[in-house]
Amino acid sequence: MSRILPAIGLYALACAIVVFALFPFAWAVISSLKTGAAIFDASPIPAEPSLRNYAAIFAEQPFGRTIVNSLVVGAGTVALSLVLALGAAYALGRVAFRGRGLLLMVILAVSMFPQVAVLSGMFELVTALGLYDTHAALIVSYLIFTLPFTTWVLTTFMRDLPKELEEAALVDGAGPLIIITRIFLPLMGPAIASTTLLAFLVAWNEFLFALTFTLTTNARTVPVAIALISGASQYEVPWGPLMAASVTVTLPMIALVLVFQRKIVSGLTAGAVKG
Repeated sequence: MSRILPAIGLYALACAIVVFALFPFAWAVISSLKTGAAIFDASPIPAEPSLRNYAAIFAEQPFGRTIVNSLVVGAGTVALSLVLALGAAYALGRVAFRGRGLLLMVILAVSMFPQVAVLSGMFELVTALGLYDTHAALIVSYLIFTLPFTTWVLTTFMRDLPKELEEAALVDGAGPLIIITRIFLPLMGPAIASTTLLAFLVAWNEFLFALTFTLTTNARTVPVAIALISGASQYEVPWGPLMAASVTVTLPMIALVLVFQRKIVSGLTAGAVKG
């Protein structure tokens, strides 16, 4: 009995956490299937489920275009972050030089600044470069959040790779670029998967920079598009289309996390255990 009670308590706590975490999304799915006055019905099962809200978000605005914009911005952010972070991780993880630890801490500290603190400076930079209302404006600005984290994770992972691999490659005349791309990169699958997905999630969900640096649907991303869904007045919020839009952009992210969850965990815990 002394062992059963703690196990029951642990499972009960786990179930409570799961319900607490999944209830908002489950309720959004239920609400997205309701129309008209039924949206205010507290019933967990829609009396007349309908996909009308999903059709409305694509018919009444270029919601599909904003999804494509988010995909382009997310892919561009991930690609640029990985290219820059791989080179930085090799230098910080494999090359011994004075101040390496301090430099790594400074890189990580950059991501701790709140968005509002750097918003005006980034706006001046974006406009000076002529990137306003373009995908490039968002990709460049998102590096503030994705590059420090990506560099930190890849550095930790690359530091734990066997030195014999690098020494054998150097004996064969391989340079740093060959070592990174042909020797280390195939071994860094978990770290690459975790940083890729998390960086993509940051770019997919970011709102403040996307709202400030875009003006039209040419580069507007899904968080801004959802925020701009409104009724005829402030008292007529279209909750049905809002819930449908939220579910539409959330489901792909949930699927990606479920598919790559093992690699994400192994990549984030790389270097946590020595010996």
